[in-house]
Amino acid sequence: MAADGRALRLLVLIQLVSMGAMEMSGPFWPLQIKHLLGPEQAHYTALLSSLVYAGPMLAAMVLTPLWGKLGDRTGHKPMIIRALLALALCQGLAAVITDPWLLVLVRVAQGALAGFLATAQAYALACCDSSKRGHTLARLQSATAVGSLLGPVLGGWLMDTSGFAMLCYGATVVCLLCVVGSFFLPADKPAARQKKSVTPVALPKRWLGAVLSIIVLIQAAKLMPQPFYALYVADVLLAPGWLIGATYAASAASLAICAPLWGRLFDRWQPAYTLRVIEGVAWLCALTLAATALASEWMGFLASRLLWGVWQGALLPVAYTLIANTVSSSQQGFALGLGNSAAKAGALLGTVLGGIGMGLIGLAHSFWLVALTYAIAALGIHWIRNSSSVPETQNAVSTHT
Repeated sequence: MAADGRALRLLVLIQLVSMGAMEMSGPFWPLQIKHLLGPEQAHYTALLSSLVYAGPMLAAMVLTPLWGKLGDRTGHKPMIIRALLALALCQGLAAVITDPWLLVLVRVAQGALAGFLATAQAYALACCDSSKRGHTLARLQSATAVGSLLGPVLGGWLMDTSGFAMLCYGATVVCLLCVVGSFFLPADKPAARQKKSVTPVALPKRWLGAVLSIIVLIQAAKLMPQPFYALYVADVLLAPGWLIGATYAASAASLAICAPLWGRLFDRWQPAYTLRVIEGVAWLCALTLAATALASEWMGFLASRLLWGVWQGALLPVAYTLIANTVSSSQQGFALGLGNSAAKAGALLGTVLGGIGMGLIGLAHSFWLVALTYAIAALGIHWIRNSSSVPETQNAVSTHT
């Protein structure tokens, strides 16, 4: 499919809106589970509240690459529509389910059936100029960040005014509107068929494994503060509730602004040089998180969060770009699916380690553990960079300054 700026703009809008719809319910699943369990089954609250997040993440880790592989064969537009319909269906079911265990199963089905992010990335690469892959993937990452920022705010308002069921119905309607918008995307199926006639290119397994390892490392560090973040801001910094939300959103805001700028820079560099820059950014993240740990008042803490978001824009989107630039076009849906699975694996690992770390070293010192994890990630990237042979860039002309 030829480069189509209008298709890409529509896709970015669909991603922003649909991710916002998914995040509307994100913070409120444990509240609904507690409500459905009732006092007599309250002892299951902790278990189900963990499963309602871990279950879909594990299901997506396993099945997202398979959806990507199917998209490589059939075109990615049908997979976008399928994923959005699955999200709409699962949100609609969540609105009417009264059994908490069944609610968890619906969430697992949502993770298994969706795979929207990887599909959207593969489609975007089919309609963008091959020299702008980094910028394109960064724009999608920015859309995800903005959706994740706005979704919980709207969801909180709906939760307070109308309840959980109306929140899920609202997400269902939004996803269905995104389905309608997706029909206006040009089909990429003819291009997929054309690429099938080309001699297949072997998947660079060792290199792809190295990039997937990098994704796991940086996502584990990124998600590590999740279990203790709100507690830290409230109990250590003694900040009010609105500051918890404001400081949490700060990194997402700076990421959304800076990711496309980083993408433009990385589009100019060869993969080997890109890896060197990612290693340096990981060290900068370690230093920034050390500053976060040292901040004794909320202004310094907020500044470190904003700076951290700047560095985040140069990590995950760029790792996806490394995959896109070094894997043949006919395999990108599958390879990006593996990348998204690695991101979920890292997120799950980081969340677990963050909870364990908080218990071991105490809440007041928890951010030092995040800084240490980024340092370990930087060392891991350094080892990978020196031990892995970097393949040639596929279907793109990149220059190294």
